Amino acid sequence: MTDMKIAVISDTHNLLHPEVVRIIEDCDCVIHAGDFCSEKTYNELKNIQNTDKLFFAVRGNNDKWTEELPESIRFELCGTSFFVTHKKNGIPMDTMEDIIIFGHSHRYSEEDKGKQLFLNPGSCGRRRFNLPVTMALLYIEEGRRVVRRVEIADEGADVSIPKNLPKTVKNIMDCLDRGGSIEEISRRLRLDIEFVSQIARIKVTHPTADEYAIVNKIEANNRHVL
Repeated sequence: MTDMKIAVISDTHNLLHPEVVRIIEDCDCVIHAGDFCSEKTYNELKNIQNTDKLFFAVRGNNDKWTEELPESIRFELCGTSFFVTHKKNGIPMDTMEDIIIFGHSHRYSEEDKGKQLFLNPGSCGRRRFNLPVTMALLYIEEGRRVVRRVEIADEGADVSIPKNLPKTVKNIMDCLDRGGSIEEISRRLRLDIEFVSQIARIKVTHPTADEYAIVNKIEANNRHVL
């Protein structure tokens, strides 16, 4: 195959929008930069319609359900070399691949440095804060690469952040103090796992902060790059 249409996605977080599935069905290959959050989502993506579709994936920080997925992978398609990892800080300084793909921030970014393209497709799972739901389509045609940003229609309210933040943050902190895991707390309180993860990270870095200080920190974080 000399030409390819590639779906580049990340951070699905247990949610496959119908529009994402329809787009993937029309692609030759799927690249996922981590945070499936469950084996069920991984299998659904891997087996969408065409079982012959090429599928490449790495493990995200919320993919505790598997140790089989690698943290990073290198491969080649149509004479173009790829490096894929979940977090941007996992990219080696000396990476020489043509296209470097990562995720984690839920924020779309595309940086063409001539020979190299750095691409974060954003999140095409649950909408996080006020960020759009996005993915990317990557076309490899006769050795050329063309990228198209795709914004997925919002199919519901943003459920990633609860309305009563101080009370919810206090509940999460209490569960963490009792030794609960992020996955258990997410299930028990019916909260987005990435939101619970963010609270846990802030609690570690700011151990004396109460729920109101953590709420202020969350709001400050979301005014900048996540």
